[in-house]
Amino acid sequence: MATAAAAVVAKARRDVISHFMSRDAVSPAQAVPFAPERRVQRRMFERFQEAGVVRPGAKGGWYLDVPEWDRYSRTRRRRAGALIAGSVAIAGALVALFA
Repeated sequence: MATAAAAVVAKARRDVISHFMSRDAVSPAQAVPFAPERRVQRRMFERFQEAGVVRPGAKGGWYLDVPEWDRYSRTRRRRAGALIAGSVAIAGALVALFA
């Protein structure tokens, strides 16, 4: 169940970013409207707004701040790597403890 939820969130993340990248909306002058099709896309869009990844642009549109997206993405990957490393260390300690 958790894996399916993670897949849905990952797809929403890709869909939102793709919307702006495919329309070359990477500056305030190139801002485009965004209307989420699903609730999970709306939540991801709001999360990106809070993080400064998606910013308001010209005429009520939105654009992708690419340097901020790179920072956001890098931070997410680092956290995931640390979580995996910690999980492996805990699993190893438990195996050693009960072996």
